[in-house]
Amino acid sequence: MLDGIRIIEVEGLGPGPFAGMMLADLGAEVIVVHRASGPAAGMPPQPVIDRGKASIALDLKDAGDVAVFQALLATADGLIEGFRPGVMEKLGLGPEDCQAIRPALVYGRMTGWGQAGPLAQTAGHDLTYAAMSGAAFYAGQAGTPPFPPPTLLGDVGGGALYLVIGMLTGLMRARDTGQGCVVDAAIVDGSAHMMNLLMTLRQSGQFGDGRGGNLLDGPHWSRSYACADGRFISVQCLEPHFYALFLDRMGLGDDPAFQAQHDRAAWPELTRRLQALFVTRSRDDWAALFLGSDACVAPVLSPAEAAAHPMTRPRGTWVDAHGALQAAAAPRFDGQPPTRPRPAPVRDADGDRLRAELGLPPRRPAP
Repeated sequence: MLDGIRIIEVEGLGPGPFAGMMLADLGAEVIVVHRASGPAAGMPPQPVIDRGKASIALDLKDAGDVAVFQALLATADGLIEGFRPGVMEKLGLGPEDCQAIRPALVYGRMTGWGQAGPLAQTAGHDLTYAAMSGAAFYAGQAGTPPFPPPTLLGDVGGGALYLVIGMLTGLMRARDTGQGCVVDAAIVDGSAHMMNLLMTLRQSGQFGDGRGGNLLDGPHWSRSYACADGRFISVQCLEPHFYALFLDRMGLGDDPAFQAQHDRAAWPELTRRLQALFVTRSRDDWAALFLGSDACVAPVLSPAEAAAHPMTRPRGTWVDAHGALQAAAAPRFDGQPPTRPRPAPVRDADGDRLRAELGLPPRRPAP
């Protein structure tokens, strides 16, 4: 779908490379500018989120390598960088510098706190930004410390996906006007923005300022339960007709205590009763009981279990490719088969090819 789009990604960690992976999955040519000196200290290999990309190794403090980077920019539609504010400017590669070379360039900046503000130069991680944005507040039951799923809420949801949206929006405008833009994607902004659906519930009185007593985080019919084998089953039968199906399968359809679905005062006791019931059978026994029903009950699967499950395997949501379990490209498009993940490049594997394309000599051999 993005065939013909070239994105330059400056090597980084987390949400920036994830955004590059998504654009590569969608057909863009994504070229990672890897550090010529090798990975930074503590930087692990990224074989999954580097999949489908090309690699060139450059030292952006070396004038010759900067000239190669600038030549690449002249052929690019977009750039992704994830440094702290001001770092690219110090290298002479800030937005103004790069758009002087390529006016239509969409310059994507991925940070935790944004390009300006009192915390702009402060370090943080996924949970740091989600906590400060308000997005981590409801992650857990009352009396337990909030802890959202690692990377999903901040780095991926609030960070990478919003950067991709910004890049695609900028590319659309550049296509029509020839004018590039700067995308300021901050994890704190994106993770806060994802709260707006919940804010709608809050405005209607269905969510309050506490955890564990609201429409989706308090009821006995919206949580996960431990089973006899130590694994878990999830229940979220919000609508009355789904709730009725749930009660029927559980043998509770005639129990008067369960009839008032939205009686908040009854939720704690009904939760305790379901806890005692679910722990009598294994997760897979419960899953088999509800299989194919609209009761909105499902086993809590690990990624490996999800890949092998007969209900999800035919779609190929998870694949084992290039020695790693990974999720297939998403979303999908009519008339096009799902894209099988392509391998991640070896560092600088495409350096000489790209230099030749740009009319430049091969990399100088190390002294």
